[in-house]
Amino acid sequence: MSPVPASPVPPASPMSASSMSASPLSASTMSASPVSASPLSASTMSASPVYQPAYRRAYILSDTRVMIGRSLRRTVREPDAFTTALALPVVLMLLFVYVFGGAFRAGVGTGYANYVVPGLIVLCAGFGAGTTAVAVATDMSSGIVDRFRSMPIASWTVLAGQVAASLLRNLLATALVIGAGLAVGWRPVAGPLAWLGAIALVVLFIGAMSWLAACFGLLVRSPEAATGATFVLMFIPYLSTAFVPAGTMTRVLRPIAANQPFTPVIETLRGLWMGRTSTGAAVGHEAWLAVGYCAAVLVIAACAASWLFRHRTAGR
Repeated sequence: MSPVPASPVPPASPMSASSMSASPLSASTMSASPVSASPLSASTMSASPVYQPAYRRAYILSDTRVMIGRSLRRTVREPDAFTTALALPVVLMLLFVYVFGGAFRAGVGTGYANYVVPGLIVLCAGFGAGTTAVAVATDMSSGIVDRFRSMPIASWTVLAGQVAASLLRNLLATALVIGAGLAVGWRPVAGPLAWLGAIALVVLFIGAMSWLAACFGLLVRSPEAATGATFVLMFIPYLSTAFVPAGTMTRVLRPIAANQPFTPVIETLRGLWMGRTSTGAAVGHEAWLAVGYCAAVLVIAACAASWLFRHRTAGR
């Protein structure tokens, strides 16, 4: 029986070791696989921006409306502060008219209620601005701003919401002062145009004080410090013609009362509502000074608050 010839060795199959070493699934290929170069890789993630907002006008208006609603809800949910802000104007009106009015009436030469109402409106606006500073400082120290920055919203709408809510709160307090003044004997002689001018000046003044208070809230590090920082806004009206004419003060305080920003605002309101100022100056002259002071404070404070907000949140 003849021997069976040996069968030839078959050629290397595609799955041989050499082919495996060069296959797309080899170790070297796996290390350079598309997973490491994918758009979600660590290097790409570290270089990609976290958030690129599209600042459209409709979105900005919507963001601002939401922030205003948030600030107003916070006001309602803090009944102690809200009640104090509304009750303080009425208490001050009764205090100055019925307790101090008899002593001050000789210096003003008229019914003291007719004299003091514009000064109380300015004083209460300063008190309301202090509430705004505390609210801004609370936002900056509580960490809520970090959450807002992670959302697709315009960051400056946080400040805009606080200022707008402050404007609405102070307008309500102003209405209470006017109502209390009418109840205790304040009798304005202004016509419709004079009333519109007075209301426009009050809105401009409250807006300027609110932005200035926002700056104070961004400068300090705690809500408690914000209360002390805005004390000057509540104290300056006492050194103006809000409660007594400048001529009744000492020689040192007389020029301070006559040449500070609060006095033109008070005298403009007094002239529009009562027909004359306590300083003897023309209403138009005091009005130009008041509008100039308020506009300057509004522009400078708004720009400063925006810069401070970006500076404090840049490192977060």
